[in-house]
Amino acid sequence: MSHVLIIDDEESICWGLKRLLQESGHSVATASSAEEGLQHARRKSPDLVVLDVRLPGMDGLSAMQPLRQCAGEVPIVVITAFGSLDVAVSAMRNGAFDYLTKPFDLEQAASVIDRALAHRPIPKDSDAARDDAMHAELLGSSPAMQEVFKRIALVAPSDASVLITGESGTGKELVARAIHRHSRRASDPFVPIHLASLSPTLVESELFGHERGAFTGAESARTGLLELAHGATVFFDEAGDIPPSVQVKLLRVLEQYEVTPVGSAQPRATTFRVIAATNRPLDSQPEALRQELYFRLAAFEIHLPPLRERLQDIPLLAEAFLRRARSETTTATSFSLEAIEELCRRHWPGNVRQLRHAVEHGLLLARGRQIELEHLPPAEPESQVTVGDDLQTAVRNWAQRQLASRAAEGNIYQEFLARVEPSLFDVVLEQTTGNRAAAADLLGIHRATLRKKLASSDES
Repeated sequence: MSHVLIIDDEESICWGLKRLLQESGHSVATASSAEEGLQHARRKSPDLVVLDVRLPGMDGLSAMQPLRQCAGEVPIVVITAFGSLDVAVSAMRNGAFDYLTKPFDLEQAASVIDRALAHRPIPKDSDAARDDAMHAELLGSSPAMQEVFKRIALVAPSDASVLITGESGTGKELVARAIHRHSRRASDPFVPIHLASLSPTLVESELFGHERGAFTGAESARTGLLELAHGATVFFDEAGDIPPSVQVKLLRVLEQYEVTPVGSAQPRATTFRVIAATNRPLDSQPEALRQELYFRLAAFEIHLPPLRERLQDIPLLAEAFLRRARSETTTATSFSLEAIEELCRRHWPGNVRQLRHAVEHGLLLARGRQIELEHLPPAEPESQVTVGDDLQTAVRNWAQRQLASRAAEGNIYQEFLARVEPSLFDVVLEQTTGNRAAAADLLGIHRATLRKKLASSDES
């Protein structure tokens, strides 16, 4: 079997992974620092390295190159509790096989480790990452955003077409810009094309250009946006709005890398990378996009979650928006605890964009050092919140609000039961006219269990 080196300063992580790997027949060495891990690697070359980023002394990302120098092209799985887009990109550029964010379950770790042992590592791309002020809105420590960061890091070095899905206001163009920023085309332009803003009658001319006299009013030739974007990254916002008359022609451009202006029979060679975005599932709406064009645009997909599915990111995002929006005429530098708790309670149908506007609103009203609860804009009426009414969604949103608005206290499960069980028992007892034996049968629990829970509820 294989020899695995685990480098992590958390004893519990080392113990859990070591036990998991040894049960599969692998030999395991552990180290609590990068320096100690390098000593292990020099003594016995590992077949896989599991490497924490935040370590005492040399950090994990800095240790990747020395590890390769003494262990060769060994697969490296990076793990960290401090995930960010920059960490994900840096890890992938340094040749990491995959990227895990703590806390992770052992089944997830086992799957990644098995794949890493079965495959060669991703080749290193030495191009340096570039900073971008718009990166602030891509902050997030939630598992959903960590997956987005990972997928950006995986696809950025390639020229694959990318389809970004997500509700309005989630930041799809920011993801597209991040992909471009970390790609080999980063020194070339990023060309956003907002299809809905183009004239319906002139969209073909705007995209492909036209010859003089091609139609009424074409008094001179015009070069189209796609030809002007040669060598660049083109971003099609709201791909579902591409007119049917344009889709066939666009598909040919993407397959042949040739643009034919309106009124011309002579194609012109061009090349560019395509990133598209949509706020609705195109694969379930065949009338919105030709199947061939959909598959061409969606070679790689990234789904951007709505803000209500990553409420734990709200404090981080709000602080970032506050830093960016501050000016010489404003004094607020932080939020009160009540204001942060209120931000975490809301559902945000407008997603990250709406949160940013709420922070800017609060900053304008605040006259002290903090943005208080009364400085926030009114919450959206419940009827306008785009959250499903099903039980699963309600429970999920409640749990996310609890985790986002306070530190974990280890009693969220009991608090959940204390909230939902009394209502459930009341309805069932009403149905059985107070007969506890019949109620227990309907609930599927023992009558003694029901009696104990009702007594506990009465005491509280």
